This record gives sequence, C-alpha cells and structure tokens, in this order.
Amino acid sequence: MESVNVAIIYYSSTGTIHALAKAAAEGAEKAGATVRLRKVAETAPPEAINANPAWAQHVQESADVEEVVHDDLAWADAVLFGTPTRYGNPASQLRAFIDTTGPLWFQGKLADKVYSAFTASNTAHGGRESTILALSNTFYHWGGIIVPPGYTDPIQFQTGTPYGTSTGAGTPSEEVLQAIGYQARRVAETAAALKAGRAA
Repeated sequence: MESVNVAIIYYSSTGTIHALAKAAAEGAEKAGATVRLRKVAETAPPEAINANPAWAQHVQESADVEEVVHDDLAWADAVLFGTPTRYGNPASQLRAFIDTTGPLWFQGKLADKVYSAFTASNTAHGGRESTILALSNTFYHWGGIIVPPGYTDPIQFQTGTPYGTSTGAGTPSEEVLQAIGYQARRVAETAAALKAGRAA
C-alpha cells in the first residue's frame, strides 16, 4: 500500500468516543498507515466537568493524548473525526477546533483529502446519522473526499451504520470496535489508492 498519513481527531467527554478513536487508530495502522491520534481542547468549565464523575475521570485518564493543532490536518492524507452527538450535531468542542481552520482552507490545504466520521449518543435514536451528516457539510466546503463505511463489509450488516460507526454511551461492543477498525482501514486504503493514482 502507498504510505499514507491518517489523523484521527476526536472529542470525548466520558470515554466512549476515545475508545472508538483508539480502535480506529489500530485499524488504520493495520492497513499500513502512519497515524496521529489527537483530541481537541476541552472548553467546558471545570464545574461542569467535575459535576459528572465519569467526565472528570476521563479528563484525567486521557491527559497524555496530544491536543490537535493545524499541522495535524495539513500533514494528513486522510482524517477521521469522532464526536458525541449534541442535539443531532457535533460537540461544540470539536466545532470550536473546526472553526479555527479557515486559514488552512483558504490556502487549499484541506482539499482532496479523505474524510470520514464516527459518533455516539446516549439513546438509540439520538441524532447519530445527523451528526455525521453535519460534519459532512464541513467536508464539502473543504473539497474533501468523503468515504463512509457503507455496507461494504459483513460487519456493517451487524452494526447497521453505513454513514459512519456509531454506538450508545459506555464501553463499545466488540462488533462496534470491529466496525470502526474496518472504517479506518477503508479510509486508509482509499487514501492510499488516491495517492498512488495521483503519482502515476
């Protein structure tokens, strides 16, 4: 496979999206990609975080994960974004980072990359697909190439998440971890094919 750089950029409050992001990193690495796993900055006030023990615990447990910077996007051939749903939209923490990327967009440094997304919600119909679609609006503006998992692998018929891997809150099931691993491999392999084709 053509060598590709994959950035996995996510926001996670209590750890569900963090678990998916780690599994995505493993999936992309298995496909031969060089991976950067990056979280976005936490913007919630300490009193809100500390009012939820799981949130406070996850902040401590993920303290060693590097925060994303613009160079991570510029470096990447492909990017997977992970976010919990917030009223059917991406979390404000992720949006806050995305909203700083105007200079990269203006220079054309976000175009022609492969993009994909994954999410989680507290309820089964908590806006998972609309959250992924909302992120796709950004990818359109960037001139990105959106690569969903679709129903292109048997695991997708078990999870039923063609827009992008999604799950409920809590520890993801083995099927969901397989699905995000597959999605990341598909993204890496597509980016590699594009890179090889452009070089030919």
